[in-house]
Amino acid sequence: MSSRHEAVAHRAAVRSGTVDSGPEFDRLAGMTLWRPYCQMRTVSEPLHVVAAEGVWLELESGQRIIDALSSWWTVCHGHRHPHLVEAIVDQAHRMPHVMLGGIDHPQVVRLADRLAQLMPGSLNHSFFCDSGSVAVEVALKMAVQFWMNRGEPARKRFVCLRHSYHGDTSGAMSVCDPDDSMHRHFRGFLLEQYPQEMPVDEAGWHAFAEFLAEVGGQCAGVIVEPLVQAATGMRFHSPDQLRRLADLTREAGLLLIADEIGTGFWRTGKRLACDWAGVVPDILCLGKSLTGGTLPMAVTMATTEVFAAFYSEQPDHALMHGPTYMGNPLCCAAANASLDLFEREPVAERVAAIERMGREWLTPLAALPHVREVRCRGGFLAIETEKAFDRKKLAPLILEHSVWLRPIGNVMYAVPPFTITPIELRQVVDAMAAAVSANA
Repeated sequence: MSSRHEAVAHRAAVRSGTVDSGPEFDRLAGMTLWRPYCQMRTVSEPLHVVAAEGVWLELESGQRIIDALSSWWTVCHGHRHPHLVEAIVDQAHRMPHVMLGGIDHPQVVRLADRLAQLMPGSLNHSFFCDSGSVAVEVALKMAVQFWMNRGEPARKRFVCLRHSYHGDTSGAMSVCDPDDSMHRHFRGFLLEQYPQEMPVDEAGWHAFAEFLAEVGGQCAGVIVEPLVQAATGMRFHSPDQLRRLADLTREAGLLLIADEIGTGFWRTGKRLACDWAGVVPDILCLGKSLTGGTLPMAVTMATTEVFAAFYSEQPDHALMHGPTYMGNPLCCAAANASLDLFEREPVAERVAAIERMGREWLTPLAALPHVREVRCRGGFLAIETEKAFDRKKLAPLILEHSVWLRPIGNVMYAVPPFTITPIELRQVVDAMAAAVSANA
């Protein structure tokens, strides 16, 4: 840090009374990078990554480790896939960015057309944004205004599920589990919603149906992560449960919003997790694998019925939302290249193999006394234990086994790139097993 920067920051902190002057302030002032999801005072030193290729990350030390998390579940085709890199470089030479307001460009038009052809039912209409959280924000605003435009302005709340996670922006947080520790500080700031447990028996389904009937007049819709509630611990529910929830949502006259940010694009073994249940949502959120983990982009897709509520001669029926980098040409080029790979490569077969091998190799761990459950679905592999993992204690094991792992509480999990080989996957499973054994 420059002496001028130090002096300015020092004066500001002393003036506000937030930090005493002296060595401790100087140490804090040097922490220029504020890291996500951690306590900066106690977090362990991060691994310094300098390059990536395929499933591998190269550390500053020269050691290579497997990215078993696909860098937060995005790098489905592997790092630095040549087809993705070529598409991005080519687009960068042509036009890195142009606003979408009043202007469009070939990449965004092509991407919207391709997504409409790929998705089920009449999910024909793509609203692009730059993150999964924002895609959920757009979905919520879209659902609320759908009813406003149809003359029912009282429908402003949502039914969401316990153990859900939909993002970190205010609207997305409001439909997350209200008891989740990540967002508890913001409870008074967030909109009130209707959190419910996912029913597991007839009594539960009956109660759920009655609840929807009771609150339906105030509700715009039901939001769900189909089959996998990932960020709260890889919690699974069945296609039958998803189908039943969708049926009751429709019977109650509500919109169904599917948050497939993490599950879309074959991560569960099919195009969408909803496909396992034969469900077509009214509004669909996609991201992560959309660009193959190269650039930040997400999309909120709507059916023609939803879109029609906004298509009007009345200016105030328009959806007034527009991220600055909405439909960015570089991101669209990456997404189009990613769709190329989904079309030409045996993605479904690769994901089925990951599940098959993961289940075979991880299931024996269920016999350990401190393991609660082993769960495998598509490209999601998870082991739930009795106690939470200590990430600091895990750090040496990561380097020993050359596999990047980052557990969620008491759940050790892997979401590897689809291109992982059996030998590499075995290395990941062995590292997970070692971590679980060390956590006894």
